[in-house]
Amino acid sequence: YFNNFKELFIHFYGTVVYKYITMKKTLYLLLFLLSVPGMLTARSKQTPINVQPTFWWSGMKNPSLQLLLHADNIGNDEVKLRANGICIDSIFRPHNRNYLLLYLNTSEAAPQHFDIILGQGRNTRRIPYELKSRNTAVRAQGFDASDVLYLLMPDRFANGKPQNDVVKGLREATSSQAPDARHGGDLAGMTAALDYLGDLGITAVWPTPLLINDMPATSYHGYAITDYYQVDPRYGSNDDYCRFVETAHAKGIKVVQDMVFNHCGSKNFLFTDLPDSTWFNYNSHYVQTSYKISAVSDSHAAVEDARNAQDGWFVDAMPDFNQRNHHVLTYLIQNSIWWIEYAGIDGIRQDTYPYADRKAMAQWNEAVKREYPHFTIVGETWLNNNVGVSYWQKDSPVAPATDNSQLPCVMDFPLMNLLNSALDEETNEWDRGLTRIYDYISQDAVYANPDNLLTFLDNHDTPRFARRVEQANHPHRYRQALTLLLTLRGIPQVYYGDELAMAADKDRGDGALRQNFPGGFPGDTVNAFTHHRLTPLMQQTFDFTRKLLRWRRGNEVIAKGQLKHYAVKNGTYVYSRYYKGRRVTVIINGTDKPVCLPLARYAEVLPAAQAYDVISGCTIQLDTDSLQLGVRDVLVLDFQQAGNQYHK
Repeated sequence: YFNNFKELFIHFYGTVVYKYITMKKTLYLLLFLLSVPGMLTARSKQTPINVQPTFWWSGMKNPSLQLLLHADNIGNDEVKLRANGICIDSIFRPHNRNYLLLYLNTSEAAPQHFDIILGQGRNTRRIPYELKSRNTAVRAQGFDASDVLYLLMPDRFANGKPQNDVVKGLREATSSQAPDARHGGDLAGMTAALDYLGDLGITAVWPTPLLINDMPATSYHGYAITDYYQVDPRYGSNDDYCRFVETAHAKGIKVVQDMVFNHCGSKNFLFTDLPDSTWFNYNSHYVQTSYKISAVSDSHAAVEDARNAQDGWFVDAMPDFNQRNHHVLTYLIQNSIWWIEYAGIDGIRQDTYPYADRKAMAQWNEAVKREYPHFTIVGETWLNNNVGVSYWQKDSPVAPATDNSQLPCVMDFPLMNLLNSALDEETNEWDRGLTRIYDYISQDAVYANPDNLLTFLDNHDTPRFARRVEQANHPHRYRQALTLLLTLRGIPQVYYGDELAMAADKDRGDGALRQNFPGGFPGDTVNAFTHHRLTPLMQQTFDFTRKLLRWRRGNEVIAKGQLKHYAVKNGTYVYSRYYKGRRVTVIINGTDKPVCLPLARYAEVLPAAQAYDVISGCTIQLDTDSLQLGVRDVLVLDFQQAGNQYHK
């Protein structure tokens, strides 16, 4: 007993004391036994070391790897590696010595397991780390105008595993049907719904953030992330997410991950135990943003307005990252690359894009593109005019050439606003109804690439396209809006439940706005997945949506075709898409009366005597002087022979 503990005793009491005590073994045993509880307590106080990212890959185009280590007093430790072909480029010790940032050079490294050794002498700790082989199955294929994205909120979509509704130890432990509580939707439910989405005609799915939000309340929305490397266990595990992506790919559906780099949740360890005050804006103290983000692009703006808009916090529960701190930016860049390589996602939707530092985010775009040349990133650019949105797109003609955002795809909020208002108006030839949409599309020269605009009728932050049930009960409104969305330029996005005429406004709060999807939860009497007990309006809306989406899927003339449109006349908007000899022409009556439309003016986009109407499924004769249109009528004329794959 005495000899077995000799080395441990010397470690705690020193050689001199040990030699003295060994002459008095009885006294030693007494002292030693008394000291054991203290030694065990000292060891138990060594907190686990949080290492992010949890692993990495060899063969990356950028061989530099930042490892963020977090544990009590870890910043005082010496660092060595036991590795082959990996060396330490630099070590950064933040003001808070609970952090250690290692910058490793992996340019000469093969895949391997290696050790990070912390401390010195006998007082060392070994951290095993893995450099993996790159995943050859990762396609990172991106998305484009050939796709239609389906936006869903995981907590409100489908509950496939009720056992994970409540996870012990998380701050928000309840699950109920209260508007702002967690309802229980998860990855298992999303995975089971992929067949539904494929049948609907969807080619890409965009869930709102799936990473853990361990916040005291209202954590269901996902935009207050508390760990950037962990899926929220109420949704499932990291492995469950990988299986979801793999299953989606097997069914021909891409996955777009929602990321949040402007801010995190206030319970994120990076904020509760700050590396230093420069990791968050305003010296890590809450200052409210004005939300007037146009000040960033405004050449006349006061400096303070621009600073406050971009650096201010959304709310005090969401600390605002300082991306100008290169350690912060590197952390965020690596997190994106980690999820692409690990999960095999196809695109990123970046939340509140203009509120993060513009130059830093340009570096982020370039870093991701360097590793994955075909990858697509879309930024949330919530401005209500096309000049404001254009400023944030790569190669924008309205932004200085020296200040390129490098962001390939932006969100077309101005078109969303028009689609939500113009179709409630009677169209005239100057300033109402479809004329306003024509005028907006005629200004596309302001965009560097109009085809790289994400277009939509609504999303999780806006009122639904049908604010009230009364609006949903006017089917022509949705039919015209969806037709415009799916046949004009851009990358369309559909919001979950719109295909069922779900109605909701923000006047009852965000929680009520984000209702459960019918059939996704135990006890639902209506099941959209199986079409059980759908109302006639639900079924009619679903059938129309499915018909258009399935026709559009794989349709190159819509995905790649040039757009030609005519000024509104006789209350009617006419436009056409053309690609490799094939043409699709859309005719929309924006009035509450029948229209007799003279056809001679549109000869250029009516190249044949007849065409297949996708909406009605009928052949339309065009070898007459005029065409009769019903009230708020919609025609989608496909001039390829009837009976082809797009008409099934």
